[in-house]
Amino acid sequence: MFESLSEKLQNLFQQLGRKGRLTEADVTEAVRQIRLALLEADVNYRVVKEFIARIKEQAVGEEVLSGLNAAQHVVKIVRDELQALLGDNGGPLANAPKPPTAYLVVGLQGGGKTTTCGKLAAHLRKGGHRPLLVATDVARPAAIQQLQVVGEAVKTPVFQLGTRVSPVDIVRAALAHAREQGFTHLIVDTAGRLHVDDVLMDEVVAVRDAVAPQEILLVLDAMTGQDAVNVAEQFNARLEISGFILTKLDGDTRGGAALSIRSVTGKPIRFLGVGEKYDALETFHADRLTSRIIGMGDVLSLIERVESTVDADQAAALEKKLRARQFDMNDLAQQLEQVTRMGPLDQLMDMLPGMAQMKRDMGPVQVDAKRLARMRAIISSMTAEERRHPEIIRGSRRRRIAAGSGTNVQDVNMLMKQFEQMQELIGQFAGMEKRGGKPGTFKLPFMR
Repeated sequence: MFESLSEKLQNLFQQLGRKGRLTEADVTEAVRQIRLALLEADVNYRVVKEFIARIKEQAVGEEVLSGLNAAQHVVKIVRDELQALLGDNGGPLANAPKPPTAYLVVGLQGGGKTTTCGKLAAHLRKGGHRPLLVATDVARPAAIQQLQVVGEAVKTPVFQLGTRVSPVDIVRAALAHAREQGFTHLIVDTAGRLHVDDVLMDEVVAVRDAVAPQEILLVLDAMTGQDAVNVAEQFNARLEISGFILTKLDGDTRGGAALSIRSVTGKPIRFLGVGEKYDALETFHADRLTSRIIGMGDVLSLIERVESTVDADQAAALEKKLRARQFDMNDLAQQLEQVTRMGPLDQLMDMLPGMAQMKRDMGPVQVDAKRLARMRAIISSMTAEERRHPEIIRGSRRRRIAAGSGTNVQDVNMLMKQFEQMQELIGQFAGMEKRGGKPGTFKLPFMR
């Protein structure tokens, strides 16, 4: 997410930091590089023009240029302006005074609306709510079946009346059903439509009027680029949307949509889709995203992700075993499972402060997710006794484990060696308080 833009900005800040005092020419060149970086990230040209004007106005003042920390001032100006560009944090979604609350989800075809509806349902269920998914896409073949598959995955029922009933009649019936059955929220999945298709836009306006939603959420594919601004403006003009959900921010995207739509429409980004799993929906925080872009990491989001996936009782039990130096393969398997649930490893690494500097100094830190999967497969092929007592795993056992896990003996040997290193490191940590020494260094087994 924003990798290219982030890299260019961080390189620029590093160049400025080496200069000490800055001249007006230095600032002019820096502003030029920022402009090019934003345009290459597919930020809307109108937004770039206004953004650059604000930066230049603040950065060429005598107070900034005369200071010894002029480069730091420029970094602060860019950070503050980026955060202003992204707008307010997502904040909680609106709720009706009396249930059910209705959320209307709209957008283009192929933008990820149906999957996003599932993620939204999972998000609400985590908060103790009882959502109902509503299928109003009666045009696209198998659209209803797709929503039903999504509903089953997130343990949320789907209301549908087939393809011969109008979307307006479906949402009216869904509202009545939700009131009778005690559902707290309706999530209305609509058909994908082009913003220039007047007939389909009239249809979704009629659905909006029938359901009177508390939120109208426009789902936008972050890879759409500059056209996302046109889509956002047109949907907002017809529907008066309440906010955006940006999808596919985990892909190879330049991120221009995120930096453009808030400025153009004045409507907030509410959520970010950062993966394919149904829990990969993050509440939008402008300050945290800004920190990621300029290379300062995002520790708060990392902590929240860890807290949402790590079982507190298991963590306490593991701490007890670590102190007693009783860490075995069962514990390693449990930790690998929790790491996997937290999401793509490269995303987690990018949330760490200083990771951007490490990449510049040492080159990219490669996180091998396939190696992690192999490790889990190898441990699964061990017997219960072998997981409890890894020291008994010798030649013949290693060959059997390799065959059972679809790996080779070298993979098993590598895991065993890394496990021994982990045990040694755990021993060093456990004895630190008594010895007053420092622990050794250790490279995580899924990093290269």
